[in-house]
Amino acid sequence: MKKIILRIIFLLLLCSTFFVIFGFSSQSGTESSSLSRKVTTKFVNIFPYTRDLSIDTKENLIEHGEIIVRKLAHFSIYTLVGIFIMAFMFTFNTKLKIQFSISLLVGLIYAITDEYHQSWIPGRGPSVMDVCIDTLGVFAGILIVLAIVAIYRAFKNDK
Repeated sequence: MKKIILRIIFLLLLCSTFFVIFGFSSQSGTESSSLSRKVTTKFVNIFPYTRDLSIDTKENLIEHGEIIVRKLAHFSIYTLVGIFIMAFMFTFNTKLKIQFSISLLVGLIYAITDEYHQSWIPGRGPSVMDVCIDTLGVFAGILIVLAIVAIYRAFKNDK
């Protein structure tokens, strides 16, 4: 019963994350750039090392930092995908190799379909680099779950 509840929770979290990704990918190029610029501007204005810089220097940082913020957003949201898929897979009694493979494959397939979806959005386009970054995020999420499970099992065995 406990495993079924966990499956449902992780599946709902995964589907919610897919929904959020779909929403971001549905933004036009202008909307997406505007959001990235807004987030980058907040970072530049908050950090003590950058907030007191000249307007020109800040503008330059924002311009160059926007791409980093975009790629970090890809990586981080797909890290959540990796966490939720792998946690979901741990609720099944299958070999770790199969759990790992299915988790990575599902994340990769979603990343590919997400980039394909973007090819239909004005001002957006598919990017192989984004698929790679997304897949690395999924991989990182899987590793996080594996680390948490290993730590949990180590503490459980100590008792």
